[in-house]
Amino acid sequence: MSATKKRTITIRLKKSTISCPPDQRATVVGLGLRRREHSRTLENTPSVRGMIKKVLHLVEVVSETR
Repeated sequence: MSATKKRTITIRLKKSTISCPPDQRATVVGLGLRRREHSRTLENTPSVRGMIKKVLHLVEVVSETR
């Protein structure tokens, strides 16, 4: 068997969620981001991509592995 590499994506919260609608705030929490400049490495799936697209104005995609 061959080892399969998981595709990952690293995102960073670059803006605060203070003045955001509740659904966008919940999306940021769902991504696992807690405070400004906090970053997370997540598995690159369509659901994570959709969450990032919803709050793209608040987050920054730092790196992506294929």
